[in-house]
Amino acid sequence: MTLRSRLVLSFGVCTFAFALAAGAQDAAPTAAPAPVAAGATATPAQLADFDAYVDAVRKQFDVPGIAVAIVKDGKVVLEMGSGVRRLGEPAKVDAHTQFAIASNTKAFTAASLAILADEKKLDMNDRVVDRLPWFQMSDPYVTREMRVRDLLAHRSGLSLGAGDLLYWPATTYTTEEVVQRLRNVPLTNSFRAEYAYDNILFAVAGLVIEKVSGMTYEAFLHDRIFVPLGMTETRTNVTEVSAGEDVAIGHAKYNFKELKPVEPMAWRNNTAAGGIYSSVHDMSSWMRMQLNGGVYGTGADGKEQRLFSAARQKEMWSLITPIRIPEPSVPALAAAKPNFSGYGEGWFVSDYRGHKLVWHTGGWPGMVSRVTLVPDLKLGIVVLTNQESGAAFQAVTMRGLDAFMDAPKTDWIAAYDAAVKKSEAGADDSMKKHEAARAKGSKPSLPLDGYAGTYVDPWYGEVTVKKEGGKLVMRFSKTAQLTGTMEPWQHDSFIVHWNDRSLNGDAFVNFALTPDGKIREVRMEPVSPLTDFSFDFQDLRLTPKE
Repeated sequence: MTLRSRLVLSFGVCTFAFALAAGAQDAAPTAAPAPVAAGATATPAQLADFDAYVDAVRKQFDVPGIAVAIVKDGKVVLEMGSGVRRLGEPAKVDAHTQFAIASNTKAFTAASLAILADEKKLDMNDRVVDRLPWFQMSDPYVTREMRVRDLLAHRSGLSLGAGDLLYWPATTYTTEEVVQRLRNVPLTNSFRAEYAYDNILFAVAGLVIEKVSGMTYEAFLHDRIFVPLGMTETRTNVTEVSAGEDVAIGHAKYNFKELKPVEPMAWRNNTAAGGIYSSVHDMSSWMRMQLNGGVYGTGADGKEQRLFSAARQKEMWSLITPIRIPEPSVPALAAAKPNFSGYGEGWFVSDYRGHKLVWHTGGWPGMVSRVTLVPDLKLGIVVLTNQESGAAFQAVTMRGLDAFMDAPKTDWIAAYDAAVKKSEAGADDSMKKHEAARAKGSKPSLPLDGYAGTYVDPWYGEVTVKKEGGKLVMRFSKTAQLTGTMEPWQHDSFIVHWNDRSLNGDAFVNFALTPDGKIREVRMEPVSPLTDFSFDFQDLRLTPKE
């Protein structure tokens, strides 16, 4: 995966995660903002130079391409693109360029369940086991009491990103196999006691949608949401994108340094958590429907056409799981600190300058994004990018919010740049501490062959360590990208350096020995604090295969 920071810079936990990168990128804006539709709200003064501002954000945070759309009072105020789809190539980003929206997919999953609830095909308080009898968590009480609503609210007792290695980076497990393995993923907190972002329960939600509707998740989204809203530039997965379409390529800082393209990730075993590709043009239709209480048009009979009821939307936008609010990482972000923060059904809920915000972020290999709704202002802002810089989409979003709230003009580029630099400095300090504590003269207590073998984790499965060419090589059996060379660190600890340097997920590998010098257990943890939280190596309990 590609998300590098555990906290979104505006005090929310991200979908997957994202890199907080800074740098420069040269490419002119590809399009001026689209003209205001007839009868629409006039563009605020702070947006008069918005295309230039977006371009400045892109250059500051080293983002090849950014697309933005703003809707207000049911009209599209602005649609634009800046930069290029792929570094080093001429094709420009525009309002129709498709990006991975990643965890912004979660709101589509919540909407799908809302549709089914309105049709009385399920109730959000239904027990999951009554819909999927084979569903099982690691605790019998949680298994019995888990409700459909709980799948959307990040309060299950799972730890942050628990189980993500079952599908991230891409694995060969099916969705059903992922959910079946959930029974062995450990709980680290009490049920409904505390917020901890997860993705795996959205896989369960996707299966519930399929069971209740009799359709695949992909077909349900297409027929029940994309078609009614006219979202012709939206796909449930990158595998559905045709050759020659207007699609952005993701970019990552390899080794946290060199910006290069990354291969698109085809994700079929947890699409409901983050598989959608879309354009800001299509996302404008999505935001307008949301801000109109689920209504998207008027039928030939004069009756309103809606995806879901106003009552169901109220539930989706109501705070279910409170989230602790941290202090801003730098003083310049003080104005962005909310008074309340939490998660509803597929949406974050917080406030800014006295206005309730309903929003979400998304992170994918090489792409991050944010969708923000301000219900009382009938305002929606979507920012899609093809680099892992959360700072970029935050700076653009905050400028847009300020413009329509008639707020003082703030230098959000400088504010988020300061936060980026502090985050990167913290990561450097962390590595220095590891180096200082390292026993540099130590050697592995066993010959390298002694660490080789097949190891099994209860929920992930098999991981092999083999001696090849005089070095140890680690391979995750279901994850082709997780293959890397192990470098001795100290004593019986190693660092595995993954061959795919875009992952930025190198990990410590610690072998525990029995008194007889045999391997008892293997534990892992990320080396860098900037590593995406979906690399949940710390949850693995690897033991030798018998």
